[in-house]
Amino acid sequence: MADDTQLVLLNYLGKHYTSLKQRLTRKLGNADDAGDALHDTWLRLKGSEDHGAVQNPGAYLSRMAVNIAVDVQRRNSRLLSGDDIDELLEEVEDPAPGPARSAEIRSELEAVLTLLERMPERRRAVALLVHAEGLTQSEAARRLGVSLRTVEYELQRVHERLDAYLAAEKK
Repeated sequence: MADDTQLVLLNYLGKHYTSLKQRLTRKLGNADDAGDALHDTWLRLKGSEDHGAVQNPGAYLSRMAVNIAVDVQRRNSRLLSGDDIDELLEEVEDPAPGPARSAEIRSELEAVLTLLERMPERRRAVALLVHAEGLTQSEAARRLGVSLRTVEYELQRVHERLDAYLAAEKK
């Protein structure tokens, strides 16, 4: 329920809206901002309960509206303009590889798959289970029915072969 001060302020705002808006327009330099500030003032008055004793409703409402407008201007000054956003987006690189990089990746993948095909079957199976399917070495050992040490050995050989291939490619 509204208190007496709230009713006095709301009535004053309604009766003196035009003069309050003119005063705010002079202070803010913009009639739209003044209207928005008065509207927000009315909303705050409707939403709040205790305003205490108010000696001069006109001065109180003007100060309240100016404070609201200043808060809005501060908030808006921290926002980027549309042009600023477009400029930032132009600077961001597209994370997707271009056609040349995609072709290079496909070529490298084909070379690694060819390299895997040339490896003994168990070594290839260990590499695929651990690296492609994401199994732990223990899980791969259980699935293949071999010891953990065998899986470690086979992975070491796979990695040595891949390292040798990559070193040869860099030359």
